[in-house]
Amino acid sequence: MLFVALLKAKGGTAESRIAHRAGWQYPEGVRNVSEYWLQTADPTVVSVFEADSIAPIMAVATEWGDEFDVAVVPAIAGEDGLELAKQAMQG
Repeated sequence: MLFVALLKAKGGTAESRIAHRAGWQYPEGVRNVSEYWLQTADPTVVSVFEADSIAPIMAVATEWGDEFDVAVVPAIAGEDGLELAKQAMQG
């Protein structure tokens, strides 16, 4: 399943967060799709990933919880969402 993590900086410095990220890998069970570090305060980072269970998602939130407020939400690709919407409108 596809998820989007929205991270808002809350602790540390940009330099400490970048150093942390440079040495960090997504946990087993999470497949990174894309990651963006933005020049905004909220969100500061957007991460799109796939995961089959909640455990690795919780590991990501725990790992970064001291430096970011982390919100993870399920997502769907635009074309897939449009197809589901079409099906819902037909039935």
